[in-house]
Amino acid sequence: MLVSLEWLKDYVSTQDLAPEVLAEKITRSGIEVDAVIDRASGMDKVVVGHVVSKEKHPEADKLNICQVDVGEAEPQQIICGAPNVDVGQKVIVARPGAHLPGGIKIKKAKLRGHESNGMICSLQELGIEGKLVPKAYAEGIYVLPADAEPGSDALALLGLRDTVLELGLTPNRSDALSMLGVAYEVGAILSEEVKYPEISYKTSSEKAEDVLKLRVEDLQANPMYVAKVVKNVKITESPMWLQHRLMAAGVRPHNNVVDVTNYVLMEYGQPLHAFDYDSLATGEIVIRKATEGETITTLDDQERTLKASDLVITNGKEPVAIAGIMGGANSEVTEKTTTVVIESAYFDGLTVRQTSRDLGLRSDASARFEKGVDPNRVVPAAERAAALLAELAGGEVLEGTCIVDELDKTPARVVVSPDFINERLGMKISLEEMLTILDRLKFDVEAANGLLIIDVPTRRQDIKIEEDIVEEIARLHGYDEIPMTLPEGAQVGRLTPYQEKRRVVRNFMEGAGLYQAVTYSLTSESLSQRFALKTEPVTRLLMPMSEDRSTLRQSLVPHLIEAAAYNVARKADSVALYEVGSVFLGQSAEGQPVEEEHVAAVLTGKWVDHAWQGEHKAVDFFVLKGIVEGLVGKLGLGERLSFVKAEVDGLHPGRTASILLDGEKVGIIGGLHPAEQKAWGVKDTYVMEMNLVALLAASANEAPLGYTPVPRFPAMSRDIALVLDRATAAGEVVSVIRAANVKLLKDIRIFDVYEGEKMEAGKKSVAFSLTYFDPERTLTDEEVVAAHNKVLKAIATIEGTEVR
Repeated sequence: MLVSLEWLKDYVSTQDLAPEVLAEKITRSGIEVDAVIDRASGMDKVVVGHVVSKEKHPEADKLNICQVDVGEAEPQQIICGAPNVDVGQKVIVARPGAHLPGGIKIKKAKLRGHESNGMICSLQELGIEGKLVPKAYAEGIYVLPADAEPGSDALALLGLRDTVLELGLTPNRSDALSMLGVAYEVGAILSEEVKYPEISYKTSSEKAEDVLKLRVEDLQANPMYVAKVVKNVKITESPMWLQHRLMAAGVRPHNNVVDVTNYVLMEYGQPLHAFDYDSLATGEIVIRKATEGETITTLDDQERTLKASDLVITNGKEPVAIAGIMGGANSEVTEKTTTVVIESAYFDGLTVRQTSRDLGLRSDASARFEKGVDPNRVVPAAERAAALLAELAGGEVLEGTCIVDELDKTPARVVVSPDFINERLGMKISLEEMLTILDRLKFDVEAANGLLIIDVPTRRQDIKIEEDIVEEIARLHGYDEIPMTLPEGAQVGRLTPYQEKRRVVRNFMEGAGLYQAVTYSLTSESLSQRFALKTEPVTRLLMPMSEDRSTLRQSLVPHLIEAAAYNVARKADSVALYEVGSVFLGQSAEGQPVEEEHVAAVLTGKWVDHAWQGEHKAVDFFVLKGIVEGLVGKLGLGERLSFVKAEVDGLHPGRTASILLDGEKVGIIGGLHPAEQKAWGVKDTYVMEMNLVALLAASANEAPLGYTPVPRFPAMSRDIALVLDRATAAGEVVSVIRAANVKLLKDIRIFDVYEGEKMEAGKKSVAFSLTYFDPERTLTDEEVVAAHNKVLKAIATIEGTEVR
């Protein structure tokens, strides 16, 4: 919310406080002021000029030589390239020596051999955003009113000698989405009274009810609808004071009728809409639910298809507006409009929010209806707009108001005791001060039987319960005045078991040499299921910022590869990253995406690069496999881990495996397919992703780690070489040996694989080192032989296997 202090002073005294001081007081009372904007900051020597004559520049077709009266004895020659400059105009002139936004300093200059003593300015050159400049002046200079005095201060005339406060409102403070709402807040802070604008106009003898019929078919979605009819309006530009107040509030001026509705919106916080009465054609307004598939072209020239749950304003036949959101192009106020219907209504916030979300269409009006508007301002806002149209558009307001009113306007009542307030604040505030604060807030309050009986004004729809009153008392008493006390009790916060183990995972990955990455949860639809451990229907955003960020991810790997490729492209030849983050799989029964936390990693380039020792080792499958084994071992699950060859789209068919825990798949590991590497712009790259929830859940069932003494007795080892079918995985042999449950066997390691020309076709030789050990005594050869024979017997059960 942008608040012009000059505009605010129409409703409440600011006690001539410096803008920064007032901003500090507002912030300390609970509404954060994000910025204090001096609209004339750094500008000087900007005056009103009168274009006395204009002639084409002899050396440039697009330049004009203008003689401009700037209040001095002689007109000044200024060369101007604006297409709309003309004789007789009152314009904005920056004199030589003037400073403009962006560090621009105006000097005397020569343009194509002719002297120019200043610059005729557009509004953009005075720091006003182009999107706020009226369309008539968007491509040229701004023309001032004919009665502007040459040589006078143009900045003051334009309303730029003003300061704007940018309020960072939280969703509950919808009351401050209007100038009057902010006036109430400032009045409460400074103990000042709020002044409402005077509403006065003459009515014609013709009655509004005679020319406009009104019917509401859904009173739940629209319990109150007000319409005023104004005839004989003249569509023109708004007066300059109105245009520049709108621009200060971040609203672009259009014409006097539309500007009045926007002005009252910013003033009262009540959205209004103006219909061209003749375009309605039927002399009737009917508010109803849309027919499924019904269409309307809105003011932004977009055709929109409606649902049966959407509320629309119709002329009894077809929609002319989407209730609470945007009007239709078929009833728009144009230069030919002579009779206007002013709509002011109370629409159900849930209905407006649902329609706005379904259509992907938001507006200033929908933002206010969604949060809740003041039901007691619906009629005054319509009256205020009628008065302004009579004043600024020469309109003739018809007598009476067309109205449907089934809206409950009863103020919310909150009953609270002073003791309750003091107990919650941990301090002592007197009853008298509480009553004073509530009076400053303009809350009706009665103290009786040790209680405060408070009727909350309908403009403050965020006040519902006792704690809300506590907050109001606290913020206006002053948060700084609340004493600091140490909390009672000895309860100490700690991590949950899941959080502790997740921290173990992060510490291990960083200790292993990987850097943590944090990537987007949103990705493109084409990448959302890439490398996913399991796939579910994707979840798309209704209004994505871009197609690259339109879908919730189901794998961490694509963004990690993207991060690696980004670094490689910037001459980082070795990258090792990991991420612990959520993937989103389908939807729960409540309709929300199901989050599942995973851990993933990407390695590319060199794993070891010791230039001094001449030691270099490139990343390969076994480097990443070792990290996985170390991580799972750290969680106490090493003996339950296994790897099985797998095929995953995008990964190398000979360097990819599924990661199994107790025989169940919990992850994948592998190298990128050469085609995939080329697409990403990387060389040998390896990735891994595991279901962290499954890992930590299994780890939670493990017994706590215990101390094992250093062995006093020697171990004995036996090496064995096996000829296996090439398709038989070495891990399968290890599993068979472990399944034999040989008590003395403590360790199995693979130390050699041979597939050379001396091997039979389709065979390979794998060598294992087996370690036998008893912590209580020294083993005898006979015991080791007996244990080793059990191993050999188990190996013999593997088809196609023989001992070399």
